[in-house]
Amino acid sequence: MAERLLIHVPPHPLLRHWLTVARDAQTPMPLFRAAMTELGRWLTYEACRDWLPTLPVTVETPLAPASGEILDGEAPIGIVPILRAGLAMLEGCQSILSGARVFHVGMARDEQTLVATCYLNRLPQHFAPNTRILIPEPMIATGGTLVTLLRDLVSRGIDPSLVRIITVLAAPPGLQKIGAEFPQVQIYAAMIDEALNDRGFIVPGLGDAGDRAFGTGH
Repeated sequence: MAERLLIHVPPHPLLRHWLTVARDAQTPMPLFRAAMTELGRWLTYEACRDWLPTLPVTVETPLAPASGEILDGEAPIGIVPILRAGLAMLEGCQSILSGARVFHVGMARDEQTLVATCYLNRLPQHFAPNTRILIPEPMIATGGTLVTLLRDLVSRGIDPSLVRIITVLAAPPGLQKIGAEFPQVQIYAAMIDEALNDRGFIVPGLGDAGDRAFGTGH
């Protein structure tokens, strides 16, 4: 049986709350940025289920020994935010994965052709074996940017089955594009929206996440 892309939309009230705040065109920049941080935090929390390796240990409580588990500190984890908008979610990701290394990648999409080009790449030449990668990307619209990044990660030794993407909003065209090439990846989204408009923006969406988070644009 062919692999199918796994897309999770966690039914969490905090995700629904912060998504609604982020969608509202009247939300001011500081509150929008706070919403993106919270969405990054709770989506990272959900994405870490059954993903982080642990080690069995025994500890001494004040009363008796107890068995437990701790995170494997030797297991490499990287966060790869896609600039600019991915930075809006990064603080929330790091609040959960405080020991993860951060590798910045800058991608710009041509609004006419919708083709993404890379202008900044801080990925290592080769990742350590079994490195887990979390990619915060607020919007999965056409999917072109993520497919470009995933190809690069694989060329540097990353196993796609160890990659998880967190996104605020996703649209079917982008999910289909990623699933056709990288079905091993898992995606955690606050919501899947209906479609894209003729400019490649998610509808109803929340506008340009980078511009709203950093007060740029027109």
